[in-house]
Amino acid sequence: MKRIIFILTAWVIAYSCNNNQDASDAFGNFEGNPVMVAAESQGRILNLDVEEGQVLMLNQKVGAIDSMQLHLQKKQLHASLQTIRSRSVSLDAQIATQRVQLTNLEREANRIKNLLEDGASTPKQKDDMEGNIALLNAQIRGLVTQKQTIEAEVKALFIQMDQLQDQINRTVIQNPVEGVVLQKYKQQGELVVPGQAIYKIANMEKLILRAYISGRQLSQVNTGQQVTVRIDGVKTIEEMVGTVTWVASQAEFTPKIIQTREERVNLVYAIKVEVVNDGRLKIGMPGEVKL
Repeated sequence: MKRIIFILTAWVIAYSCNNNQDASDAFGNFEGNPVMVAAESQGRILNLDVEEGQVLMLNQKVGAIDSMQLHLQKKQLHASLQTIRSRSVSLDAQIATQRVQLTNLEREANRIKNLLEDGASTPKQKDDMEGNIALLNAQIRGLVTQKQTIEAEVKALFIQMDQLQDQINRTVIQNPVEGVVLQKYKQQGELVVPGQAIYKIANMEKLILRAYISGRQLSQVNTGQQVTVRIDGVKTIEEMVGTVTWVASQAEFTPKIIQTREERVNLVYAIKVEVVNDGRLKIGMPGEVKL
């Protein structure tokens, strides 16, 4: 009888030890790296093809914001550009005409110079001609300056049109990351302003298990360390491989939803474990860590 009691006692101790060794060291919930997709333009949402739970591709166009006023502003800039260009054409014609006149005056000045040498002309005629040439050169320089001012105005208009086109491009709602829509905040027909959230999306290829460990376990955890992650399966506990990506530098009080191995622990340290999602993981799902 004593032998049987001894065997049973040893088995219970061994079973308890195995259970303790097999127990998880940290508990938490899976979370994603959500991206808040916000409006980049102001106006009414014309269409929004987004639903919660929907899988969206990178750079997929999912909606549009009214851009009518921006298009009208761009048309106005085009009209101003045409007006300025017509002024530029007129100046080109004036400059060309005055340069022809300048060539004629210079030819006449040479003729007067030759006549003056032969005594057939007077110094006054030479001085008058040189004065006319100087005046015409000044007028040409003035027209060239006006042309340069117009060219600067044209460049400024092109910059404004580029800015407007950029604003028009931003009225297209484009999905920034591949993932699953977690929450939708706006509907078609609603008004939005820049920075206002439209929907939230998260990449599901890798999820983060935020778990909590005690101070006594802190020395066992290092960034880059591979650990065993456990989740509830259909009939049994399933295991996956995870990598510790972050360890908190400060302790915090145990969250109410978390149960740790040491029930009386008041302060714990948060850790993040990155796990490749093979389809079994969902955001908010509970998980355990075995160090």
